[in-house]
Amino acid sequence: MLAIRLEKPRHLECIELQSPTAPGLGQALVRTHRVGICGTDYSGYLGKHPLFRYPLIPGHELGVEVLEVGEDVSIIKVGDHCSVEPYMNCGSCYACRKGNSNCCEVLKVIGVMVDGGLCEEFVVRADKLHPSNRLSFEQLALVETLGIGCHATERGAPKEDDSVLIIGAGPIGLATLAFTRLSGASITVMDMVQSRLDFCQQTYDIKNTILFDGSGSEKSQMDEITNGELYELVTDVTGSHHSMGNALNYVAHTGRLVYVGITTEKICFPHPSLHRPEMTIKGSRNALPKDFRRIINLIEDGVIDTNPWITHRTPLENVIENFSKYTQAESGVIKAMIEVTK
Repeated sequence: MLAIRLEKPRHLECIELQSPTAPGLGQALVRTHRVGICGTDYSGYLGKHPLFRYPLIPGHELGVEVLEVGEDVSIIKVGDHCSVEPYMNCGSCYACRKGNSNCCEVLKVIGVMVDGGLCEEFVVRADKLHPSNRLSFEQLALVETLGIGCHATERGAPKEDDSVLIIGAGPIGLATLAFTRLSGASITVMDMVQSRLDFCQQTYDIKNTILFDGSGSEKSQMDEITNGELYELVTDVTGSHHSMGNALNYVAHTGRLVYVGITTEKICFPHPSLHRPEMTIKGSRNALPKDFRRIINLIEDGVIDTNPWITHRTPLENVIENFSKYTQAESGVIKAMIEVTK
């Protein structure tokens, strides 16, 4: 069985693995069809993600097919097409008991902390599979990305007529944008790559976009957009400690700031930037099981269209050749999809 393993930063290898054993109690054997490449994967490849472990088989945005189920499995059946919820929580810690499985104290995310799905077949907990035989494998592989944006939006709680700033227009930023739009809020998107802003304008009719160029001009543009009041909600999905520190300067008095991206660096800002406007800062981590079902329903109903997102595709045998190219802004990648099984 073929798999791609990240041996160390910037070093992927194609390896041969033994086929997985039969699924045990509460488990399922699945065939991987599609794997989305996420910002987390790029960060892990570049050695910049604080939670990544090496060597590791990546792959946590997954569209899979159920091949076999173990004992005591009734929620899925052989032949089901599923999205994988990659957050392997314990179920018994304080966070899990409160219903916050996304923040489990001993959480293991497949493809980040333990081996993931960038292989032909693997065994996974059946309760982490979310079926839909109406969605394509590519759509199913995008559900996890949308889950991050769904949860981040819920953390920020935008309301109709709020002014909202989303910093970063990669896949997680787009996922956050997709759910923020459902609230009826007025949205501004800021990014350092003009092509991403063009995508937001053309695909989602976002009229207010700001190209961040380091000159400081973004603040005057924001003042013009918001009549000098800035944003009730700012969501930073960049994972850049510089951006995350600067983001406080864009929040309105009594406003909210949500951090979605992860950085290994310290985030620095003067305390008055937080205290004077009585700002609320929240973190957002992963997603919840209910988010997966909601997202699948929204895609099935045509409320969310993921089709424009996928700008690049690569077969499994070309992943090593193409992966480093996808990390470069000039590649124009919005979302790259790996075709594992035809």
